[in-house]
Amino acid sequence: MATRTSRQQRQSVIGLFRALRVDPETLPRRRPFYRRVVEIVERGVSRNDLPPGFQLPPERDLAAALRVSRATVVAAYRELEARGLVRGYVGRGTFVCARPDPGSAPFAWRGKVSAAALQSSDSTVRDLVAHAADPALLSFAAGQPALECFPTDAFRRAIDAILSRDAGAALRLGPTEGQMRFRRTLAERFGGSPENILVLAGAQQGLDLLARCLIDPGDAVLVDRPGYLGAISSFRCAGARLVGWDIQRADIDELEELMLRYRPKLMYVNPTHQNPTAITLSIRTRRELIELAERYRVPIIEDDTYRELTLSTPPPPSLYELDEMHAVVIHLNSFAKMLAPGLRLGWISAVPAIVEQLALIKQRVDPHTQNLAQLAVAELIDTGAFDRHVASLRGEHRRRRDAMVKALRQHATKLRFHVPEGGLYLWCQLPNDVRAQDVRREAFRDAIVFVPGEPFYVDRGGVHELRLCFSAQPPERAVDAARSLGRSIAAVEGRPELQPELVPIA
Repeated sequence: MATRTSRQQRQSVIGLFRALRVDPETLPRRRPFYRRVVEIVERGVSRNDLPPGFQLPPERDLAAALRVSRATVVAAYRELEARGLVRGYVGRGTFVCARPDPGSAPFAWRGKVSAAALQSSDSTVRDLVAHAADPALLSFAAGQPALECFPTDAFRRAIDAILSRDAGAALRLGPTEGQMRFRRTLAERFGGSPENILVLAGAQQGLDLLARCLIDPGDAVLVDRPGYLGAISSFRCAGARLVGWDIQRADIDELEELMLRYRPKLMYVNPTHQNPTAITLSIRTRRELIELAERYRVPIIEDDTYRELTLSTPPPPSLYELDEMHAVVIHLNSFAKMLAPGLRLGWISAVPAIVEQLALIKQRVDPHTQNLAQLAVAELIDTGAFDRHVASLRGEHRRRRDAMVKALRQHATKLRFHVPEGGLYLWCQLPNDVRAQDVRREAFRDAIVFVPGEPFYVDRGGVHELRLCFSAQPPERAVDAARSLGRSIAAVEGRPELQPELVPIA
């Protein structure tokens, strides 16, 4: 055993010297020698001879190979870590984590980023927002309503009324939990109690707060499969072990088996016009889901952001409504889909103890949500302008959905999908020999943007699926999008699959 271990250690050191193209026998012995070690390793990192993820030898082994004290190598590793080039992990070793910055900084900034922050490497949401804001692109990616329907005149009148009555209410600091007028209005219009409501800067902030409040690293969390990519990102960054429940089959026996096997800390579900599939769970499934949650003591986060956007018959009651004592369900909603994402306004309904805890977390980064937006939306609801807007929005969304369905059936005949009865999305299936990422790249040449299926899965899935937001663009643009998709599918059909690039992982 000792011989094998010694051989492995020598190979680790030899691997470093080979990567650096250095002969340790020829190293000059000027003092302090640790600076020479730092210079050599830094040069290797900058040339990418030591790429991110490369593991440096243990301190004792390198010291023996260089015939110096271990303290010398320890000093070198600490200096490299201070420069942000390497990061040491207890029990695992020291790994290259960044290349030197080309600017004037005396260290590599990326190497200074915390390990927790580096978990946030998925830029899908940021890219969706950027593409939606780019006038050169025709984006069917970001989920947003028909903004042309926004009640601009009513909103302007609401703001004028607020500023005329009491401008100070809009301009001064406000409660972290939200303006009491707004919370009362939310309770009257959407149900619940004002004391159970926490106002948010959008539903995504709510998911982040809930993840930080309820999840410890290593906790299992059940999520829709496929499910909302923003929730997946928030829970994953909190250190959760994500387990997918097939929302399209909605098999309650499967859900119970997952609860027994993984003992989840909580469950996230989007049961009404679900993102991305547009599925709506039946009243029976909802009751069974709540019964399971109560039996196994698993809290449910219900994302209900698409409830108002039904295009046919009204959906079943929310889980929060069915959970009459509000014992297991936390309700999340937002005006991003009902009014406009730029308002950054949403809310959570939960038991007072959770609202209190969430408010304590929220105050650290967001002492209070924008007062003027809260009061203006409350004014829209109280005057009836909001409900008139939602009725108009449904009609426009139905028109845009029908136009997209017709265009796809004419010009992208290889796509398979169900016509949604609400929400904002078409969830499309490609042929088995066509990958959504390939189609995305081809369509981008026509300045058409959509979301491929992989980000919606917590495991391997979505390779041959894609999501289109039919509400984001006027009906007349559906034909251009469908023609581009048809051409792109034809261009990549039967293309051989590329082997994934191997990347060293620290």
